[in-house]
Amino acid sequence: MNQSLKDLTKLFSLDEKVVVLTGGGGILGRHFASALAQYGASVVVADLNFESARAVCQEILNDFSLEAHPFELDVSSEASVKSIMEFVVDKFGRLDVLHNNAASKSSDLKRFFANTEEYDMDIWHEVMEVNLKGMFLMARAAGALMARQETGGSIIQTASIYGILSPDQRIYEGAEYMGVQINNPAIYSISKAGVVGLTRHLSTQWLGSKVRVNTITPGGVESGQNETFKKNYSNRVPMGRMADANEMVGALIYLASDASTYVTGQNVIVDGGLSVW
Repeated sequence: MNQSLKDLTKLFSLDEKVVVLTGGGGILGRHFASALAQYGASVVVADLNFESARAVCQEILNDFSLEAHPFELDVSSEASVKSIMEFVVDKFGRLDVLHNNAASKSSDLKRFFANTEEYDMDIWHEVMEVNLKGMFLMARAAGALMARQETGGSIIQTASIYGILSPDQRIYEGAEYMGVQINNPAIYSISKAGVVGLTRHLSTQWLGSKVRVNTITPGGVESGQNETFKKNYSNRVPMGRMADANEMVGALIYLASDASTYVTGQNVIVDGGLSVW
């Protein structure tokens, strides 16, 4: 057998790679953190809520006897972003992967899901501080660090299906999330569209340095929506259902690993086929 073919399975290994995962205590974040650790990475699980980050690290230790490292991080703060980069360099000496996954629906769900005509600009700015400014601050700091390394690195940013598609407002009739009437506010779509644009821009920022920047765009993931929304959404998806959080993991492992060393500036859409209609 060709020697190169024998080694293909190793391309997906994350052994000896250092990964910073933001939003690591969230719905998707905890699944991402677990997968990264299982594939061999040293994972820094960063979250604004330190207790959530620590709980995820403890779950990884309990389930797989693997160590992960919690870190309290505010991605919208330049000082906080600087502190996590210093932590990573002091502890590991390098950074191989940033998964820019932190996002916010604000501190007030009812105000976040308000109608366009009544939208509170304080909520608008609160969401944008995390969803776009935070993405930029983290990517800027990580990219600068990776560009100084001979091995470069991979920056992966989580967007949303509503960053590339307009929402079908009809699916929100009678829909609730965590007991709150929901829609898809403009600020969410705009902030997530910005993530895709930021990825494209940054993918050409560090030319010749082996720094890759890509996006993962998840479709709708089951995470506390009521049955009305699940049914309405699923009827719009060719595969006929919402996603399970674990179904986002494969795209992350691919983009984080050496299996994707010739992939940059791309948007990997994991949506059950929604975007083909």
